Parts: sequence; C-alpha cells; structure tokens
Amino acid sequence: MTATLRPAEAGDLDRIRRWRNHPQVRGISLTQHEIGPEEHLAWWSAVRKEPDRQVLIYLHGGQPAGVVTFTGVTSPDRAVTWGYYLDIEGLEERGELLSAWMGLQRAGIEHALGPLAAQTLGGETLADNTPVLALHRRFGFRVTRRYERNIDGTARQVVWTELSRST
Repeated sequence: MTATLRPAEAGDLDRIRRWRNHPQVRGISLTQHEIGPEEHLAWWSAVRKEPDRQVLIYLHGGQPAGVVTFTGVTSPDRAVTWGYYLDIEGLEERGELLSAWMGLQRAGIEHALGPLAAQTLGGETLADNTPVLALHRRFGFRVTRRYERNIDGTARQVVWTELSRST
C-alpha cells in the first residue's frame, strides 16, 4: 500500500481536529483535553507563520489517514522533533490500522532524513505507550533519556527517543 505525505491545508482542519480528539489519541498525547474549534484555529494560525514547523497529512492508500508534525526544520544542527497521530476510527473500520502505523513511521522518517536533511529525529512518548515505543525500536530509534512532565496536572513519565543519521 502506498504511503505519502503532503502539506496540510485549511481544508484538512476539521479532520485533523477530529482525529486528534479521538479518545485513544488524546489518551497518549502530551495534552489530553478535547480541543475546541477556536483553540484549533489558533494553533493552525500559529503554525502557518512558523518557518521552523511543518504539518503534513499522511496518505495511506491515497486517503488522508494521519498527521505528522515536524519542528526544528530550520535548526542549524538539523535536530528535528516530530509528533504524529492517525485516524484511529477510519483505519480500524478498514482493518488498516497496523499497516498505517508502519507506513506513517516509514514515511515520516524518510521525510525527515530526506527532504528535511535531519541529522537527528527525536520525539516524546509517554512511558506507558509501549506499542509506540516498540515501533520506534523496530525502526532504529534509541531511548536517550526519561523524565517527568506535567500532563494535564499529573506528573507522567516521558521517554525521549531519537534516530540519528549516523546510526
């Protein structure tokens, strides 16, 4: 199944917010409250003005199926941070969730190391999100640190994983 990334557009905003507000996505996110329309529009307005950020739509089999965000894309040391989530509901209905996870991970890494010329690609994952941590390991990411972070008023363990161009 083909997997590609394309820039997010204003026409994607409703689906991005719907995917992000899915209970499973919120439950593993670093910000877990439900995002309202005004907050979502403010986020979109801000990221469109930041040259250091990219918001991309992941296409799985030609259909919009997820979001990948990159920050640090203009950093001199080429240290890029990423985050992502999928259309859990739609992909589960089509029986494509596992293949989409693999495809999004592959497409995101290829974009970071290719067009973005990242030297490192890193990101934060909640320590109890063991499926994503296992997926990162499968793709060669290594844990470089663990720390606590306040997630909606609760101290939670976070794992920083990183993939280096040199590994």
